[in-house]
Amino acid sequence: MQVTSSNPEGGGVQVRKMMLFAIASAKESIRIGSAYFLPDQDFIDALKVAASRGVQIRIITPGEMIDKEYVRKASYTIWGELLEAGVEVYEYLPVKYHAKLMIVDDFFVSVGSTNFDNRSFRLNDEANVNILNGDFGKKMAALFDEDMKSSEQITEEHVKSRSLWNKVSGWIISKVLGPYL
Repeated sequence: MQVTSSNPEGGGVQVRKMMLFAIASAKESIRIGSAYFLPDQDFIDALKVAASRGVQIRIITPGEMIDKEYVRKASYTIWGELLEAGVEVYEYLPVKYHAKLMIVDDFFVSVGSTNFDNRSFRLNDEANVNILNGDFGKKMAALFDEDMKSSEQITEEHVKSRSLWNKVSGWIISKVLGPYL
């Protein structure tokens, strides 16, 4: 077990680096649960490269029950790119989803306060506990898979069929405010 933390005063990149390294090292699977999923281009590229290596990537984010709808709108602007690369994206339906975890190859688990967004990676004080353990990893993966059963898979059609207002407002939010969200 290891604690990884970051804050703006100390450079604020330790958790970010840890997650990028974990994605780069994945051989079979990556599961990400994030209350706010708006990663920067480095993360998008890392996920796409992992998918091109045959890594199965599944992401669960909140559905309509989200406290920051503008983050959800902005997230949709990057989902098309990820979906085209083979990444699976799901929106959790029953209640507000506020998990913050990453499971790599059912062996490495990182859970804590960090979302997949610039605010967590560069601006906030964050801490995650990283666990290297196959038994624990498999248990967390099973819980994640249970959450997927209560989620709706987002398709390229979902992304393309959004209203013009949602497309434009999401693009503006992601491009103008994205570095601060």
